[in-house]
Amino acid sequence: MSVPLPPCPHLPPPRQQMDWRSFGEHGPKRDADFYLTALEYGHYLWQRGFAARAILCLDRAMGAEVHATDAALQTWPIPYSAMAWFLTHTPEGVFIGNPRVHFQHYADRLKAPRRDQRRWRAWACWALARRIRPHLHADPRHQVIEPTEDEIANALDAYGLPGETVLWRHVLGGCESVRAPL
Repeated sequence: MSVPLPPCPHLPPPRQQMDWRSFGEHGPKRDADFYLTALEYGHYLWQRGFAARAILCLDRAMGAEVHATDAALQTWPIPYSAMAWFLTHTPEGVFIGNPRVHFQHYADRLKAPRRDQRRWRAWACWALARRIRPHLHADPRHQVIEPTEDEIANALDAYGLPGETVLWRHVLGGCESVRAPL
């Protein structure tokens, strides 16, 4: 049974009814319209108490092929703020999994297209998860070198959109850790 959660101020209001088929209207395109659908569906899932699934939709949004000039990005920037908001506002008892492990694995297994861009966005979200939920542990069996925040910033400068690193650093700087569940 899911618990209704409050609207996220960093995402577009969702339609009244959505499901996974909402992505089907885009076909194979992963453009700005797909990006908006991923943000909207993530918000839809969030408000219905599916925090972990909502995070996966933000992953999909971050993987879309958007350009700095797309109107969608002007209104709804790369959803680092929404990701931080989800990580901060998921109440105890609502399943969110271990976002640190999720992003650690996700960053390490991404493939084309735009592998480097998507990979470093995943590491950027991993850094948010570490900052907000420091009690969550990495997967010790997953042998990967965790990057520093400066390495993430340098990679976002190289592979992200103009201004993306500034946005991410701003969100990261505003993060406060949440208390570990008892």
